[in-house]
Amino acid sequence: MNTICVVGASLAGLLTARALRAQGYRGRLVLVGDERHRPYDRPPLSKDFLRGDLAEADLALESEGEGEELDAEWRLGVAAVALDPGERRVELSDGTSVRADGIVIATGATARRLPAAGHLAGVHTLRTLDDARSLRADLEAGRRLVVIGGGFVGAEVAATARDLGLDVTLVESGPAPLARVVGVPMAEALAALHERRGVRLLSGTVVSGLTGEDRVDGVRLADGTHLPADVVVVGIGAVPAIGWLRGSGLDLGDGVLCDEAGGTSAPGIVAVGDCAAWFDPVQGRHHRIEHWTGARQRASVAAATLLSGGTARAEARRPTYIWSDQFDVKIQFIGHAADADTVSVEEGDPAEHSFLAVYRQGDRPVAVLGVNQVRLFTRWRRQLETAPVQVG
Repeated sequence: MNTICVVGASLAGLLTARALRAQGYRGRLVLVGDERHRPYDRPPLSKDFLRGDLAEADLALESEGEGEELDAEWRLGVAAVALDPGERRVELSDGTSVRADGIVIATGATARRLPAAGHLAGVHTLRTLDDARSLRADLEAGRRLVVIGGGFVGAEVAATARDLGLDVTLVESGPAPLARVVGVPMAEALAALHERRGVRLLSGTVVSGLTGEDRVDGVRLADGTHLPADVVVVGIGAVPAIGWLRGSGLDLGDGVLCDEAGGTSAPGIVAVGDCAAWFDPVQGRHHRIEHWTGARQRASVAAATLLSGGTARAEARRPTYIWSDQFDVKIQFIGHAADADTVSVEEGDPAEHSFLAVYRQGDRPVAVLGVNQVRLFTRWRRQLETAPVQVG
């Protein structure tokens, strides 16, 4: 290959570019990113950066001089708007295009928005550095925050804002924040952490709309309750950024549908990161991994698939690992709670917010949750990652 175009200049795109060079590719390398920023670390946006403990420079994913080592052409602040798989041509928003021998799709995901939000000031999603800048400024001036959605972003923002002294209400439509990830019993244990730290938690609650003229002044619930708010954060998930691929002929679903090594339905094109739905033979379906470690683990595989023409062998799939820092608590999770028949606390006490829980299918561990149990969790994580893969 003489030219490879990586569409998406965030973590997944950068790591795949590094992997391409590490695996011997010496041709032209073009990185396209719709943000004007160089690649940066997103997890701190809802925590240390939002608190003001990290500066923007601290978020940089590139080490000094790495841009020269990659020997890449950077096209930042310009979005991909269309793809011609046959010609392997990426059309860009500035009217130019990039013709390549190989293409990496790494356009990530975009935050879901609340239709009722309209254009009210003070309503935020948190996905990008610019989002975090805007939210941080509003939190500095605000007093009352309502967070809609109890996923990782919502829970982390709620914890950060409470640390900053705001009055915080977290509204979750499900039985408890993070229940979809860790299951209801353990999610309720984690919810107690927020309540003990002063977050007002409303679970099983549906939002019907927002109030305010030019700026938001509250959240209206389905039962008619009105929650006053100076700032509202909408954390109701993300959707894969694949709109630019509609009409391209690529197989799409909840993301770009890929085989288990990142290959798409078109030769010479791979996908990686939050926008990519890789086939998982263990679960028997395509699914996306919207976490930092997923991008890290899959980048080298996608690069090998592209450089080998699709003949590279996929690595054995490791269980999904995720982590979150909320207040002074480190939450770590590996595996799939939905695969378990039972879950039991095997170390510590949930009431003290320091415990380890093991999820089992029959006698076989399929997931582990660690809360301020880093050393013990690490041992369990190693055990799950090295266990024989059971398909079906």
